[in-house]
Amino acid sequence: MAERIRSASLRKKVMSAAEAAAFIKDGMVVGMSGFTGSGYPKAVPTALAEQMQAAHDKGDPFRISVLTGASTGPELDGALGKANGMSFRSPFNTDPACRDRINNGETDFLDIHLGQVAQFADQGVLGDMDVAVIEVSAINEDGTLVPSSSIGNNVTWLKLAKKVIIEVSHWQSLDLDGIHDIYDFGLPPDRKPIPLTKPSDLIGTHYLTCDPEKIVAVVEAELPDRNAPFKAADEGARKIAGYLLDFLGNEVKKGRLPEHLLPLQSGVGNVANAVLAGLVDSPFENMTAYTEVIQDGMLDLLDCGKLTVASATAFSLSPEAAEKINANMGNYRGRLILRPQDVSNSAEVIRRLGCIAMNSLIEADIFGNVNSTHVMGSRMQNGIGGSGDFARNSYISIFVTPSVAKGGKISSIVPHVAHTDHLTQDVDVLVTEMGLADLRGLAPRKRAEAIIANCVHPDYQPLLEDYYRRALRSSYGLHAPTLLNEALSFHQRFVETGSMLPA
Repeated sequence: MAERIRSASLRKKVMSAAEAAAFIKDGMVVGMSGFTGSGYPKAVPTALAEQMQAAHDKGDPFRISVLTGASTGPELDGALGKANGMSFRSPFNTDPACRDRINNGETDFLDIHLGQVAQFADQGVLGDMDVAVIEVSAINEDGTLVPSSSIGNNVTWLKLAKKVIIEVSHWQSLDLDGIHDIYDFGLPPDRKPIPLTKPSDLIGTHYLTCDPEKIVAVVEAELPDRNAPFKAADEGARKIAGYLLDFLGNEVKKGRLPEHLLPLQSGVGNVANAVLAGLVDSPFENMTAYTEVIQDGMLDLLDCGKLTVASATAFSLSPEAAEKINANMGNYRGRLILRPQDVSNSAEVIRRLGCIAMNSLIEADIFGNVNSTHVMGSRMQNGIGGSGDFARNSYISIFVTPSVAKGGKISSIVPHVAHTDHLTQDVDVLVTEMGLADLRGLAPRKRAEAIIANCVHPDYQPLLEDYYRRALRSSYGLHAPTLLNEALSFHQRFVETGSMLPA
């Protein structure tokens, strides 16, 4: 215990997870650490879910509002989802049990740009925070907290919460000390600038602070972060990576990008990770990353020397990569930096650094509007995450996707998206395994022609060509030709028949 909990006064507050969970009551607003399956508390939420289930078995209510940095893992979102213990959840979720509660209408879900969550909480619009449960890797002698594998909104939760539970993870590497850069820029009208001029800049402290009087419990835990392994890149993902790398190379040749590119941002997913893997064998050297998550592909780029530094708010690693980095964390100090998510996802910093944003989608329409969140317009998948923070503000905003899903029953390119997360104005480049459409500088009709010609699967290309030709004849206006009675016909056909393809 002394190795991890170095403060004598806080060692006196060590208790079991069940005893700590008892501080959380029905109706409370609870802030939890965690971002993309990293750095979330495991023992306390599991114990809390058991207490909720016991209350429900007796017919008593026990549900809370849960705020995090982003997605967590099975011991938090999974356990509370199965126990039907969340009346409200924000801002991001990937757990299937929690997703089912959201889509069944049992849990209210608020989807927010990740860079804005802390500000929403500070404004008080998410409710008064009763308890914060924060995972750390150690507690220093002076009571300062060494964060674990994510920062997320921990700075804000520790500030706002009336009571704080600290979960000390023995699984996290002690060498995480020194990886973090904690900077709180405050609120208007006294908000300070974020003095980052390059991804490697360090502008804050290595530790979190909390009023020791607010800390009511310290819990020891040993469970690992839980992330699904990345799938090996298939032929489609390799083609997408190839088109994108050719595009970036041409941008360098045209003088639009420097030889070392601009800071990279990559959303989470197998296709995005395949693009990063493709950069290992690319001609680009001395690259940097300013992003929200560090994936396997970025570790590979660091290890081979192609990437000099990666700044983010969390890791999002396969189990194998997480074990590897835990064993060698000290070797990454100075090359890996974890920051609060309102810094990693700051619109002003992203625009100033000129990031190259690469994100995935559920569907795009022929004009380049993007749906990242809602399947068939109404079922929440995960949330917008940080893609909006980067798409709106990056130097080049790129979206990547396979051209079809569900074995070809769904086209990723449709006449009109059933839900819009990213406007056509925020989408510069669209890439599928069929090809790449550079949409910059193109008016809507030219965008439609480029997307249909380059990005659509052959099974759906004739359908979209036919739709577009008829829209040119019958649309109310010709700026962005649309057939209102057919705009969502692909979606309706899928709902009715199980495929977007005509019978």
